[in-house]
Amino acid sequence: MVLTRPELLKAIKKGQIRITPFDKNAVGPGSIDLTLDKHFRVFTKSKKQYVADEKANYHDVTKAKTADHIIIKPGEMVLGITKEKVTLQTGFSGWLEGRSRFARLGLLVHISASFMQPGIDNKQVLEMVNLGKVPLKLKQGTKVCQLIVQPAKGRAKYEGKFSSQQKP
Repeated sequence: MVLTRPELLKAIKKGQIRITPFDKNAVGPGSIDLTLDKHFRVFTKSKKQYVADEKANYHDVTKAKTADHIIIKPGEMVLGITKEKVTLQTGFSGWLEGRSRFARLGLLVHISASFMQPGIDNKQVLEMVNLGKVPLKLKQGTKVCQLIVQPAKGRAKYEGKFSSQQKP
């Protein structure tokens, strides 16, 4: 079950969902648009193999960048983050999805980790990949993704490695 606009607004009013900063106009029929912040991580080039295991840290293969926009070349991946901090009470979970207007240009906003655990309280990292044929310029403040919220059966709270992320 997915929360629709009236249910999203009720849950926001009750404090069950918190979006900071919040724009009521960002609430659509079944999702809440989130915007791109100015913090990014770009991948470094290397011919050396990197072991992708439980000890892997993406900071080892990326460098931080702060800018009002980012250009993603065809085939390139960049990490971004939402301007909004999302807090879901323990009875809600969410999905972070791209928007169709950008998908039609070849932009994937979340290649893998789109599930938002119950009880999260952080900004959302965006794993953005350009599968199109032209470079894409993404500007800070663009409504680049959407949050879809659903009730969770039972109560749980995410307290993992990324529970307080503020930058990608």
